[in-house]
Amino acid sequence: MSSGVARTIIHWIHIVCAIPILGYIYSPFANLPDYAPATRFVFFPVMLVSGLWMWTGHLLLRLFSRKSGSSAS
Repeated sequence: MSSGVARTIIHWIHIVCAIPILGYIYSPFANLPDYAPATRFVFFPVMLVSGLWMWTGHLLLRLFSRKSGSSAS
């Protein structure tokens, strides 16, 4: 999979997970208990991880792409 396709998939995951969070914020107070656990434990963590990946994913890839045996001289 090319990096452009992966980036597009991560962007869409981030956008799709943000929609229920906006619904959670702007919904009537009586409806909050219906989908609060899913928002707190599924959508928010997925959106957080995908956002962090879009922000610093290139640094993590560079960190893990280095060979572990190259530091021993």
